[in-house]
Amino acid sequence: MTSLSWRRMGASLLVTAVGAAGLVAAATPDDGPGPGGTEVVTTWGASDDIAGGTLNDVTVRNVVRTSVGGKDLRIRVSNAHGDQPLVTDSVYVGRHEAGASVVPGSSRRLRFGGKTSVTIPPGAMAISDPLAGPVPARTSLTVSLHVVGTTGVITAHNRAMQHSYKSTSGDHAADESATTYQTESSAWYFVNAAIVTAPQQVETVATLGDSITSSVGTTIDTNRRWPDVLADRYGRLPEHRQLGISNEGISGNRVLGGIAKAGSAGASALARLDKDVLTKPGVRTVLLLEGINDIYAGATADELIDGYRQLIARVHASGRCIVGGTLTPVGGSFVYSPEKEAARQAVNTFIRTSGEFDGVVDFDAATRDPADPSRLQAAYDGGDGLHPNDAGNHAMGQAPDLDTLRCQ
Repeated sequence: MTSLSWRRMGASLLVTAVGAAGLVAAATPDDGPGPGGTEVVTTWGASDDIAGGTLNDVTVRNVVRTSVGGKDLRIRVSNAHGDQPLVTDSVYVGRHEAGASVVPGSSRRLRFGGKTSVTIPPGAMAISDPLAGPVPARTSLTVSLHVVGTTGVITAHNRAMQHSYKSTSGDHAADESATTYQTESSAWYFVNAAIVTAPQQVETVATLGDSITSSVGTTIDTNRRWPDVLADRYGRLPEHRQLGISNEGISGNRVLGGIAKAGSAGASALARLDKDVLTKPGVRTVLLLEGINDIYAGATADELIDGYRQLIARVHASGRCIVGGTLTPVGGSFVYSPEKEAARQAVNTFIRTSGEFDGVVDFDAATRDPADPSRLQAAYDGGDGLHPNDAGNHAMGQAPDLDTLRCQ
């Protein structure tokens, strides 16, 4: 496996890996923008939640996967739920090799306003300076961040379906080996977006949802979430027809209710829409798949539809499009009852027929058992009657018409 190729503009230095032999440097001119211009887009994203406990003088290593390629990578670091300043003095990005290890020679330091350290106040975020050079599509990167002192409330994304890693004490952000990273975690810490400059025609779809969008039930560390399947489909198109994917699902999340607290399901979709979705660079379309947890919590179909209408109005007011995804079957799960199934069916009828969304993706039709439409197909059931497995997520990722998600 080769490491990342980073092009350093201005200095006109191309650094690229040659297998495992190391790095070679060669002079190269600045590429400049393509003939159609460029646009800043989100190539990877996650929504902010809260992890329990605190961190003290350790380094967290997150593994994230790009969707579209581009150049000039920037990382957005979040202290959105913090109750005290988050201080980091060392943040590195590299190409993921395996486990907590980084491909040798690929690691590079991020800066913030030209400085290697940044202090992020409670409730705020910081975006790094761009790392000049190309960023490959559909490639796993490591983002390693040293925490100075002791954190208060930790901003994180729980149930990421991807292992992250915590080090022994000290700054190990630049380490490319896994030696000091002795603790696995299932959360992404502090990072919620990877941003690149891409061809102007490229934009981003934000998938807004709950655990089914986070893809709980898929095999960890394999990128088999349905938004990843969708990203792979776009990746097979010519560059000018590609779209980036930003996964904004939170396990247990609801459209109407909920507040962020440790171990919670995050703030409601109505509460987090701006922060988690509309502030992500390049987001042009929102694909909404959420509401099962609301129905389980007692919301009526009419109440949930009213929430959808608010999301639709706010997305439209921002100049973007919103596509509705039908709610997947829950028969045989703890969520199911005849009354709640009637509410799910009523909500799905609204999504399919109201014309209020800019498009529809029928996830229900893609995953239901033809012999019992209240249930997932047996081959798609992750084991609890609610969460689709790898095969079910593949079917969901195949469900959207790729042009439906282009906001015309």
